[in-house]
Amino acid sequence: MFLGTFIDDPEDEQYLPLMQTMCPDLHVERIDPRSAKVKSLGGLLTGEALTLAYYRNLGMQRWVRQTAAANNLQACVVFSSAMAQYAQPLLPQVPMLVDFVDVDSAKWTQYAPAHRWPLSMLYRREGKRLLAYERAVAAQAHSAYFVTPNETALFVSQAPECDGGVQSMGNGVDCDFFNPDGQLPSPYKSGEQAIVFTGAMDYWPNIDGVSWFVAEMLPRLVAQYPKLHFYIVGRNPTQQVRGLAAPHVTVTGTVPDVRPYLQHASAVVAPLRVARGIQNKILEAMAMQQPVVTVTSCADAIGATGQQGLLRADTPEEIVAALQRLLQSPDGTAALGRQARQYVERECSWHAHLQKIDHAISGATTQPHESLAV
Repeated sequence: MFLGTFIDDPEDEQYLPLMQTMCPDLHVERIDPRSAKVKSLGGLLTGEALTLAYYRNLGMQRWVRQTAAANNLQACVVFSSAMAQYAQPLLPQVPMLVDFVDVDSAKWTQYAPAHRWPLSMLYRREGKRLLAYERAVAAQAHSAYFVTPNETALFVSQAPECDGGVQSMGNGVDCDFFNPDGQLPSPYKSGEQAIVFTGAMDYWPNIDGVSWFVAEMLPRLVAQYPKLHFYIVGRNPTQQVRGLAAPHVTVTGTVPDVRPYLQHASAVVAPLRVARGIQNKILEAMAMQQPVVTVTSCADAIGATGQQGLLRADTPEEIVAALQRLLQSPDGTAALGRQARQYVERECSWHAHLQKIDHAISGATTQPHESLAV
């Protein structure tokens, strides 16, 4: 197996030795997000989606071409639509399997109303151009996947010619790593009631979610629970996120290990008004025996019920009420957390999900094969 990937955060360099042990034929290209954003504007001149220009890299193109020339590749596995540009030159000799995960084009379209011109115009344009590219990729793929049946149905509604050619394949969680551990020390102050949100804090749905929570829900909770404290845990907090820091709000930035923040929290919240598909942050919290309060769209994508540790709440009033329920009954919260852990162990195994790709690769060729992943 050959693996090509990008790194856009120096913090991720520490994981390369581990990846090398799992995949010796590893190729890594570094991306500087600032320069990549500038480069992506070239798409305005070419008429293509800006996402494609953002991830276009001569070093990756060269590696794919050389790897294909030197080896008898029988399949190419693509993760996310933007990476399909590296597999397309290998078609039709090498079958392409694409895990779109979410309908990325729909994200950009959804972002537009929340931003002013000219960003609103750029986001609408990106949604339209990226959808055209997604449709072309799906038509070329041997197999194509989206993370939930709802995402699959959304894509088919916008690309009816792909009906029957795409299917669902859920995300998973590493339940061995995300596992409650009595040796993990609490990062919180004694007596503090910590509500935690985890995620990359340069990602717009996360920025919107924590901003909404701080403005609309946190004041009501603090009025009832004076020792309550909201922790925003995740890398690359934007200026908007850093500006949320206050006596009852901590913005941590990158932390060495997110598990203690989840394990020792009084409650976990994911108030994502703008989000698609399965949220890994929710699966990780549930694996750490934490019930999670989140919006209906995120809960439906995972499928667990309130009795299984996933509490649905869409308005500020509903979110506050759900968190009050968890804060008022630590024993009840712990019981829900155990149910959450059992759910992800049973339903969200990486092994079960990824067997679909194994079967698809086997179906693409009857010969012994090497595969390329990008």
